[in-house]
Amino acid sequence: MQNPTKFREIRLILGDQLNDRHSWFALIDPEICYVLMEIRPESEYVTHHIQKVVGIFWAMRNFAKRLRKKGHKVRYYQISDPDNLHGFAENLHEMVKQTGAIKLAYQEPDEYRLDQLLAQSLPQDGLEVEQVSSEHFLSERGELEAFFAGKKQYLMEFFYRDMRKKYQILMEGNQPVTGKWNYDHENRKKLPKGVEVPPPIAFSHDVSSLLHEIEESGIQTIGTIEQTRHILPANREEAWEVFQYFMEHLLPNFGKYQDALTEQSWSVFHSRISFALNLKMLHPLEIIRAVEARWLETSELASLPAVEGFIRQILGWREFVRGIYWAKMPAYRTLNFFDAKRDLPGYFWNGQTRMRCMSRAIGQSLQHGYAHHIQRLMVTGNFCALAGIDPAQVDAWYLGIYVDAFEWVEITNTRGMSQYADGGIIGSKPYVSSASYLHKMGDHCKSCEYSHKEKTGPNACPFNSLYWHFLDRNRDLLGKNPRMTMMYRLWDKMESPNQQALLEKAEDVLAHLEEL
Repeated sequence: MQNPTKFREIRLILGDQLNDRHSWFALIDPEICYVLMEIRPESEYVTHHIQKVVGIFWAMRNFAKRLRKKGHKVRYYQISDPDNLHGFAENLHEMVKQTGAIKLAYQEPDEYRLDQLLAQSLPQDGLEVEQVSSEHFLSERGELEAFFAGKKQYLMEFFYRDMRKKYQILMEGNQPVTGKWNYDHENRKKLPKGVEVPPPIAFSHDVSSLLHEIEESGIQTIGTIEQTRHILPANREEAWEVFQYFMEHLLPNFGKYQDALTEQSWSVFHSRISFALNLKMLHPLEIIRAVEARWLETSELASLPAVEGFIRQILGWREFVRGIYWAKMPAYRTLNFFDAKRDLPGYFWNGQTRMRCMSRAIGQSLQHGYAHHIQRLMVTGNFCALAGIDPAQVDAWYLGIYVDAFEWVEITNTRGMSQYADGGIIGSKPYVSSASYLHKMGDHCKSCEYSHKEKTGPNACPFNSLYWHFLDRNRDLLGKNPRMTMMYRLWDKMESPNQQALLEKAEDVLAHLEEL
């Protein structure tokens, strides 16, 4: 019998590749060893939320157990292992020496830095190295770039429609069901009084031993965590449970209130499957088809605007930003269209600010590692854009604090959609607003120390003066943008003393950002 420490092939599984339905696992081969690693560089390239570190490590450990139970050979490097060299290449090359393997294989990484790292560090004399598909995404890396070849701007709507046709989602032949592609305008309502939000589903996991390992390793983290109750699924079954809970209890109201800001709930009617989806415990197409089937079966419970809006986020936006990422990296991570240089204020790390919408969004992010897309885009992201915060610092904060954040999806949403630092590659205009939008979409303003109505007084909401200051200081860059024309007309119609008062107020706000 062959020595069990000798293997023909070693296959690396990254922490966001926990897909037990991958073709790799169709057959059990005792000469193949699967390797998973908890290593410091992946835990420390930004300061991560403790729930993110624990959630990923816990899911990885559960995945390794699943593979072993099915009969696969697995080598798992825990963060506390004394023989863990804390590098993918270092651990793999040591394994090759110990096992006599002649081949290394890995699934294509989602992040550019890991793609480059593995491509450059794994090859060595006499060793075959193979990269295979992760079998997860619905478009190839270069598909979006090829789709928009020769075009000046990438428009998500056109790519989304093409994906709908490609996979025949909500389609009748070559046309959308009911004749309409997009129901976004019907999905922007404020949460009214009397609408109850079901509590988010949670799981019982005792992670005290893992927490101890992380603390002993010295990894620095942010945020808080409970030792026995968690909102993050540990495996595919729990991930599917989160999704089923969404379909049963949240989907009927998801569409209407997906943009709502509220004191009632930190998750509102959102699915919270992005963590499981980005770790590949769930496949996007199975989610999309399940939601489409729910509408076909029970359209009175799951309206088409809700279903289409949800599907668009996965089939449209998720695939779109990934395509942008691979088309524009590595230069994309350095783009800074407005030359923004201010430091991120300290309250982004503790939530201690008098701006109610900001304290709520940051506070829940520190508590749960989660905020929904409008909180990320139109609260914290909006504030950073208006205040001229260095987009590299904004990237690092978003990448670290959110449990579902990986660079391919985070940087495109943050540096592109949120900060407009890419100058319009993703969005056709900056997504910025004054307090009027925040008041329109939520109830935070009622309990805020600042007044959303006041623009220049001592109690004026900082978003108001910052908004006009942003437009004024960036006019050379935005003045010819057709989607900004109306706001510049309003600015030009203001009397000069009013303009000056707004600019002076904004300068005072910017000079005292840490004190807001």
